[in-house]
Amino acid sequence: MRKSIATVSVSGTLVEKLEAIAAAGFDGVEIFENDLLACPLPPEEIRARAADLGLGIDLYQPFRDFEGAPAELLAGNLRRAEHKFLLMERLGADLLLLCSNVSPAAVPDDDVAAGHLRLLAERAAEHGIRVAYEALAWGRHVNEYLHAWRLVRLADHPGLGVCLDSFHILSRGSDPIGIEAIPGEKIFFLQLADAPRLAMDVLPWSRHYRCFPGQGTFDLAGLLAGVRRAGYAGPLSLEVFNDVFRQAAAERTALDGMRSLIALEREVAGAAHPALPAGFAFAELAGPAGLGGLPAALGFTRTGTHPGKPVELWEQGGARLLVNATGAEPALVAVGLDSPDPAGAARHAESLLSPILPRARTPDEAELNAVAAPDGTEIFFCDDGWLADFTPSRPYAEQPGHITGIDHVALTQPRHHFDEAALFYRSVLGLRPQQSLEVPDPYGLLRSKAMSSPGGEVRVVVNVAQVGADHLPWQHVALACDDVVAVARRLRKEHPGLLLPIPGNYYDDLDARWEVDPELRGLGVLYDRDERGGEFLHLYTVTAGRVFFELVQRIGGYQGYGAGNAAVRLAAQHAGPR
Repeated sequence: MRKSIATVSVSGTLVEKLEAIAAAGFDGVEIFENDLLACPLPPEEIRARAADLGLGIDLYQPFRDFEGAPAELLAGNLRRAEHKFLLMERLGADLLLLCSNVSPAAVPDDDVAAGHLRLLAERAAEHGIRVAYEALAWGRHVNEYLHAWRLVRLADHPGLGVCLDSFHILSRGSDPIGIEAIPGEKIFFLQLADAPRLAMDVLPWSRHYRCFPGQGTFDLAGLLAGVRRAGYAGPLSLEVFNDVFRQAAAERTALDGMRSLIALEREVAGAAHPALPAGFAFAELAGPAGLGGLPAALGFTRTGTHPGKPVELWEQGGARLLVNATGAEPALVAVGLDSPDPAGAARHAESLLSPILPRARTPDEAELNAVAAPDGTEIFFCDDGWLADFTPSRPYAEQPGHITGIDHVALTQPRHHFDEAALFYRSVLGLRPQQSLEVPDPYGLLRSKAMSSPGGEVRVVVNVAQVGADHLPWQHVALACDDVVAVARRLRKEHPGLLLPIPGNYYDDLDARWEVDPELRGLGVLYDRDERGGEFLHLYTVTAGRVFFELVQRIGGYQGYGAGNAAVRLAAQHAGPR
């Protein structure tokens, strides 16, 4: 279907917005009136610019507070409308969005409102313009989409239809099933926006927290499927009011919006991800040679070296680390995912506007494809062929140890990339949201969203830390263990400064809530339990550069991440080693 986006959804001047929207591959735009009013170019030039960029002007919006106004305001309202119609002719727009009246002076009379709607449609038709009537969720008397449809049907004019907005429908909890009762030809326009579920008034919720499809909690696939069954064949258009999007680069935001529409269409069509990741192939850390002995301290064995790059392979159980001796301080730079079809996974990523990164390789090296996650981490799609690139340091035999694999990785995003990251991992990698939370940090707030593959083989935690410009964006690799207590005993004995100190007050509270092994206190092991009785034991290393390790043990089907302990961990990390 044709894809459009409202200019209010991206940052910049109107011309900059149009250029970014066109570069992202959109077919059309909704011109938001404020953007036009602030633009020094006349409407005719904006029309020409859009045409040169290959963009149609699908809608001009908004026109407000018209229907149901007191009789003494009608003449003034019609005068306003005539001016807008003349402007739209100059702009080359033939569809006007009319929002339901929010004025306290509006009359609660459907017959009056319908009469006004018909009159407006008649005047618009004289200019070759149609009117799409939208029920705002906070409209004075019309705030439900089916009420708007009743008025359109009562007005009975061919140039009058409804505009359906997913936010206004779903934020009120309205059942979208009623959309199928509206003839497709009377649905003049469809606006799509997702949003997180928030307990707040709909007006500030709408004005500040909308996001692209797949970044929130609304069932947009179900709504779009119903709109299609009704026979709607017009554009899919994004209308997103978001404080972060207003500050982010327009090009990146527009591209993310296009990715969201592609993914939404595929979801409605029931298209499955062609190559869901089956596990972690490796985590690659860059930094000074050997990372200060950290892999060896954790019990990993160096099993290979790359003949042409300063990269070592370290293994323990099913966990593999690549240690890249570049960079001034340790950082997690890449993650490899085991894929049943690496080439198919790469094609899927490219179709969702995540291009394959250029990579220097010799003819003898495995052809590994990678894309960049929003924070810059490289995501590789792998089979086992990449292991042949490493010259064995010694024949690898399973060494005694308790680390069994990589449980999850946690990546801290720039604030304005948090929603983008959620959509990337959901659409490109096929991960699904598990839990979202906000954790108090001694110097701010940590927002976190956990995502995983359907079977939990791959887990990624996306964080954004709002703790000031000087704070390093921490990353961490969580290693799965079969006995965290045994690991903690060894590390306390052999590397006593490696583990993060945990305050005694934490264990006092833990004792009050559950009866746990008192040895956890001396070892610095944290504990959590879920409502089904599943248990979680975990501990942390101190931070080296931007990176730290977590060692985790899941018992009894526990699926969480010890979220209740996150604030304690953050405070301990800020305090540093003691």
